[in-house]
Amino acid sequence: MSDHFVKAVHLLYFFIKNYPFTDGNKCSGAFLFVDFLHKNRRLLNANDEPYINDTGLAALTLLVAESAPDQKETIIRLIMNMLAVPN
Repeated sequence: MSDHFVKAVHLLYFFIKNYPFTDGNKCSGAFLFVDFLHKNRRLLNANDEPYINDTGLAALTLLVAESAPDQKETIIRLIMNMLAVPN
């Protein structure tokens, strides 16, 4: 998996779990995830379709938010597998 995807998944996880703001951490984390992928030209696949749709992004964001801290590695691996990005 591309380094950019690994970094994006960690960005999503840690932004949501570390609560840098008093409100809006899930929305901000999801935005940063998509923006990071876009800026690194990794948001769209070869067919110009996003690797993840809006519903999938919302589900992953809530999954991260509701997960226990000791599940960090499992959640990160799950998200990377769900993206199923070829090398």
